[in-house]
Amino acid sequence: MQRRDYYEILGVERNVDESSLKRAYRTLAMRYHPDRNPGDAECVARMKELNEAYAVLCDSDKRRVYDLYGHDGLSGYSQSDIFGGIDFSTLFRDFGLGGFGFGSGIFDNLFGTGRTSTRARPKASDLRYNLELTLEEAATGVERVLEFPRRRTCSSCRGSGAKEGALHTCERCDGSGQAIREHRSGIGVFRQISVCGQCRGSGRIVSEHCSLCEGKGMLEEAHEVTAAIPAGVDTGHTLRLEGQGEPGDGDITPGDLYVVVSVMTHAVFERHGEDLYMQKDIGIAEAALGATLSVPSLDGECKLEVSEGTQHGTLIRLKGKGMPRLGSKHRGDLYVVARVAVPTRLTREQRDVLQQFQRLGHEGSSH
Repeated sequence: MQRRDYYEILGVERNVDESSLKRAYRTLAMRYHPDRNPGDAECVARMKELNEAYAVLCDSDKRRVYDLYGHDGLSGYSQSDIFGGIDFSTLFRDFGLGGFGFGSGIFDNLFGTGRTSTRARPKASDLRYNLELTLEEAATGVERVLEFPRRRTCSSCRGSGAKEGALHTCERCDGSGQAIREHRSGIGVFRQISVCGQCRGSGRIVSEHCSLCEGKGMLEEAHEVTAAIPAGVDTGHTLRLEGQGEPGDGDITPGDLYVVVSVMTHAVFERHGEDLYMQKDIGIAEAALGATLSVPSLDGECKLEVSEGTQHGTLIRLKGKGMPRLGSKHRGDLYVVARVAVPTRLTREQRDVLQQFQRLGHEGSSH
């Protein structure tokens, strides 16, 4: 699974200026603030994405590396390197978000930017898995075995990408990974620091690639994990599986896997939160006289009591026949929309009966 582009996460163009970048981050941060979306794991995951993207793009040096080499260019940065230069609590106060609970310290842990961030262990990348469920599976809950590719450090070269003995210090930058140029002017000496073009910022040169990973330093492997999806989930519900993202290596903590649920459209039922809606064709005689009919539900066939004089579009409620509420024994209701069906073809006998009914109606209205 590929990580999302930072510019895409923030919804900005690659040539975005600093003020527009900050404005885009502010707008999205206010929308996905967890205090505004209590208990919503997807918003927490989205805020992590937003925070990481902004931390990189608002720093000119890290942004330059990212523009040149993408996520791979930042692989040598620890979390404290990425987030350490930003005081998010001050930033959120500047955005007017202090009144929503940013002073509690929760975001120090959420974003890795608090006082303990420099001592926190670096973490491998989180992954996302899109899981599609039927409405019936969402109603009952289900266990699914998820299989997906994830990367791990190459066991042969230990991530260097080089064959043994084929990794050397870059002579151009002397292992610093930086190219330094000095410019003299009438007011002093200016130093320009950029990424070394010879080693691309790594400080090392590979003379021969590792044959196992072909110089990538990483291997892709199939990984399986069982996810228990609770009853009542809806589209957008996110399940966090700790440590099931990209594996850690050494002091690096494994990433997490975020399972994002999507519930498929049903052929009969239309879902609105905990309630379900369906349509039922009812004959004109059944609507006029009342009847007991059979209708489908998530629990199988059930009885529908049609009252005398039911009109087209009437909602008939079947209590407790809807979707379960997430984390509760409570269930929503099933609403049946009555569709009074007028026959388009009549037998002679049916026509005679309806004409007689029509005459009786006229006679009754004349008295």
